[in-house]
Amino acid sequence: MLQTVSEWLWWERLWLPANVSWSDLEDSDGRVYAKASQLYTALPCALGLLLVRYLFERFLATPLANVWGVRNSVRLTAEPSPILENYFCSQARAPSQADVRSLCKKTSWPERRVQVWFKRRRNQDRPGLRKRFCEASWRCVFYFFAFVCGVLALYDKPWLYNMKEVWAGFPKQSMLPSQYWYYLLETGFYLSLLLSLTFDVKRKDFKEQVIHHIATLTLLSFSWISNYIRIGTLVMAVHDSADILLEGAKVFNYAKWHQTAKVMFVVFTFLFMLTRLVIFPFWLIHCTWVYPVEKFAPFFGYYFFNVMLLVLQILHLYWAVLISRMVCKVIFSEVCDDRSDEEENDSDSPEERYHKLTDRRGAVSWSVTIGYHRNHHTNHA
Repeated sequence: MLQTVSEWLWWERLWLPANVSWSDLEDSDGRVYAKASQLYTALPCALGLLLVRYLFERFLATPLANVWGVRNSVRLTAEPSPILENYFCSQARAPSQADVRSLCKKTSWPERRVQVWFKRRRNQDRPGLRKRFCEASWRCVFYFFAFVCGVLALYDKPWLYNMKEVWAGFPKQSMLPSQYWYYLLETGFYLSLLLSLTFDVKRKDFKEQVIHHIATLTLLSFSWISNYIRIGTLVMAVHDSADILLEGAKVFNYAKWHQTAKVMFVVFTFLFMLTRLVIFPFWLIHCTWVYPVEKFAPFFGYYFFNVMLLVLQILHLYWAVLISRMVCKVIFSEVCDDRSDEEENDSDSPEERYHKLTDRRGAVSWSVTIGYHRNHHTNHA
């Protein structure tokens, strides 16, 4: 049974064009090819990046937060109440007015006291400003480092300037050391994001982030095995370029450098629209959709790879719509992270809370804007 599954999984027609076999991609005559077994190294790389992230946030980002005066707001703890806690965990974080009256009868508390309890309880689950600052700092530094690695891996390659060179000699394209380390770095990072979802800041586009990370890892793995490495490095570099500005803008916003944050967000918006809505679909997807059929007949891997790129493009469109609604207001209002819930004051009435949330949804948002990470993103092939 397992043998049959293995044979089907590694059937050459799934991964490679017609008249090409796995034996053609064995190392010989100084040529080195990517191997599926090398993907296992992504796991220790991801764990290593999680350790580096912990050390970075503790010994670099946290002291920087102290220097810039990034402080968590003082939160009042919700008083013990098993009845309200059970409702909060099992039914809803924000009860309706009818449910508030019902809970008042069960607890013998006045309505105002029940409302305050839920506000304080919601605040307890919201990440502090310092945590968000440290997380954004780490991602900003990583994306900058990854983008520099991508530039170094691509700047002297002919396929950066002529997209048809991506498919020259495909699939018998020897893997370069720079491509190997760039892929390992990016695959390890997105795997680390997937592993850290449980303790990272949870935002309103959580599901889109999960889809993004899974699609990215799928593309990275498939492109590695099928030797789509040249186009893969181009896609990764295009995504990382904008992510730097997004995370940097969030860092400055948390540090209350609001004008700097606004400028960075406006520049980010322009770069996001350019890379995700112009370069990605009209250069990169065009390159993977049109040029390959000039070299070989379409096969399963051709369709699968392009479908996964389209999944990423759909996410880009989703985030682009959110950005386009908000970018004009960023110039006139304070930047905020709309994917993270705003802390509520005990004095906020339900109506005030509603208006506060709707006002914020109309204001600029950092991460509803991007999956990236991305996010994010995100962010890739």
